[in-house]
Amino acid sequence: MELSLSTYDSGDHTVLEVGGEVDVYTAPRLREKLVELVEQGSRHVVVDLSRVEFLDSTGLGVLVGALKRLRAVNGTFGLVCSHERLLKIFRITALDRVFSLYDSVAAATAADGDPKAPGSYGTDADPKAPKA
Repeated sequence: MELSLSTYDSGDHTVLEVGGEVDVYTAPRLREKLVELVEQGSRHVVVDLSRVEFLDSTGLGVLVGALKRLRAVNGTFGLVCSHERLLKIFRITALDRVFSLYDSVAAATAADGDPKAPGSYGTDADPKAPKA
């Protein structure tokens, strides 16, 4: 399956819609796009994973790299993850404690990086999240 990437602005946020499979073959394209966004001045990035059908460890690594890149420039990075199967990956890897996860783009842009905002799957906000 192919990877689809498209961007649009929502207020002061740049939203990157990702579709298809994010794996060892397609992750480099996602990495390039995220690096490009930061280099072009985007400081508040939301990655919408709603149309992602598969995400492997390479894809997770790309997302961690983007988070670090944005933190280095005092930016924010949020993920929209509305499918339970993807949320499960973030929980199993404990990355739900690293990323700000939201149920919609609207929630992510309104939260402005706050992992406990309404619409968040943050550890304290989500009763289904694993307990420490």
